[in-house]
Amino acid sequence: MAVMEGEWRVLESGRGELIQPFDLDEFREWNRTKKTRKLTDKRMSEQEAISRFVYDGCYIGTELYGTVRCPMSLARELVRQGKKNLRVCGQGVLELDLWLSAGLVKKLDITYIGLEVYGTSSALRRAVESGQVVTCVEWSNGAISWRMKAAAMGVPFLPTRSMLGTDTFHYSAAKLVADPFTGAIVALLPALILDVALIHVHRADQYGNAQIEGISGFSAEMARAAKRLIISAEEIVSTDEIRKYPERTIIPYYLVDAVVHAPYGSHPGEMAYIYGRDEPEIKAWVEASKTAEGAQAYLDKFVLGVKDHFEYLKLIGEDKLKACVELREKRY
Repeated sequence: MAVMEGEWRVLESGRGELIQPFDLDEFREWNRTKKTRKLTDKRMSEQEAISRFVYDGCYIGTELYGTVRCPMSLARELVRQGKKNLRVCGQGVLELDLWLSAGLVKKLDITYIGLEVYGTSSALRRAVESGQVVTCVEWSNGAISWRMKAAAMGVPFLPTRSMLGTDTFHYSAAKLVADPFTGAIVALLPALILDVALIHVHRADQYGNAQIEGISGFSAEMARAAKRLIISAEEIVSTDEIRKYPERTIIPYYLVDAVVHAPYGSHPGEMAYIYGRDEPEIKAWVEASKTAEGAQAYLDKFVLGVKDHFEYLKLIGEDKLKACVELREKRY
């Protein structure tokens, strides 16, 4: 097929809002001037990290695979501090449910928010139907991570065929064009630069070198597409220990702004090879969140009623946490 050279012509545009407009040159300058290459100690508490790097109205994202490695200790602290009017990259489960129930979210780039085997999110339905969430723009799981990959690569978009022929495209902010090389129709996914990213990992050193075992999700893409990156880690280890297995260091220190020690930081979610999901606790949230009153009562007890993550763990209790570890040991 002959293809005419010249400007690309947009054949169709998704009707969704581009919630997070981007400037790649500004992002490049940010990384050049605001990120240090020095080996500085970045350890701090959840309270300090959220207070310093998350602000009202920011565009924020969490990285996880369902309930695996969900940064729940950071998510709960964000609720305690009551950050408002958040614009959120929504590929989540429990953490976004808490934010929605607490009334913190204004706009969503949504891929998937659900409760796994327990069905759809009551919190999301209430937030959207009430008008609390004013905008929902749809993307596939792959598309949202590829948008971050584009930002990490320093390019304004990535072409894909994955959203063609679907309503997901129509409710997205992607655009259809004819490929100038072959004439094939492709969807262009705009780059996505996050103001803040929250990622939970297996281990990190004091500088932010972070390692993940099992499913790595889209941690590499998100870490490289964020202006501010808060890492929570099951354990803080020495840099010498990190350097024993450099191939596991998915996130290098110079991308990281804060390192938070958070054992059981994904609870009631799971961490590969460490602990399993706390199904009774997840079910408790599912039942509570069916009503606004139930969700608020849960937040009052398990989030607002404790001062930090370690008080939360005391509230959950050693026996329940031990049961999660034993469940993981049976599987592995």
